[in-house]
Amino acid sequence: MTLTESAPAAPARRPAAAPAPVRARRLPSVKTVIVAASAYLVAFVFLFPYLVMILTALRPQEELREATFLPTTFAWSNFTNFWTGGLAQNLGVTLQVAAGSTVLVLLVALPAAYYTARHEFRGRTAFLVLVLITQMFQPTAMLVGIYREFFQFGLVDTVWSLILVNGGFNLAFAVWILNAYFSSIPRELEEAAFIDGNGRFGALFRVTLPLAMPGVVTALIFTFIAAWNEFVVALTLTTTPSNQPLTVALNSFIGQYQVDWQNLFAGSVIATIPVIILFALIERKVVGGLTAGSIK
Repeated sequence: MTLTESAPAAPARRPAAAPAPVRARRLPSVKTVIVAASAYLVAFVFLFPYLVMILTALRPQEELREATFLPTTFAWSNFTNFWTGGLAQNLGVTLQVAAGSTVLVLLVALPAAYYTARHEFRGRTAFLVLVLITQMFQPTAMLVGIYREFFQFGLVDTVWSLILVNGGFNLAFAVWILNAYFSSIPRELEEAAFIDGNGRFGALFRVTLPLAMPGVVTALIFTFIAAWNEFVVALTLTTTPSNQPLTVALNSFIGQYQVDWQNLFAGSVIATIPVIILFALIERKVVGGLTAGSIK
């Protein structure tokens, strides 16, 4: 570099950016605090019986009549007795009945709801009203007829009888839920699928059914829970202890002069866990299915 040449000028430094002002955190309003406190209170009221049930299930038999809230020793054997006492087989029967009833309801309700939602045929309204009327009949009011019918077909004391009864009594609710959801899906989506070369079944399985999945999940979870918790019909149609669902088997802990509370509550806790897990996994879609058709 010669003396006449000047050195390259250093790049000008930009002034450092001023730090962003720290915003003071706003306190929630009084209305928000009241609503949140009320929500927590309601949740506590609903969850407290389950907490008592769990703590009672962990109590030894000699501490059942004590007034303490927490047991001094935790009897985990109450839960292990559930499996060694043969109730695991009853839990399997309950799973078969609930799953079988749910599959049966979906197989019948899906085409019925889809057809009534997409076709204006004579007697459509009467059909839907008739389906709704069937919800007025309780299984307890028809126990004698139900037992006699299954006795003639040789299905008494079988899992199939419970599947058919639970599926029949939950079918009307599933048809109404799915009909409302199919009606909320625009027909133009299926017509576009027809233009793309899909037939009726192709449009149903590729377009309509995926969009109607929240309604399908809603019908699934309500049918599953109703079949899982059913007691009266199962008590009437089953006589062999190994063929009884868990709701009936737990009744054996209630004797004429005493109640085996710790084992009864331990079995109740185990029976509640699968339903809670299932509902937690698909809770978002259940809300969407229940609100189907409310917004036009």
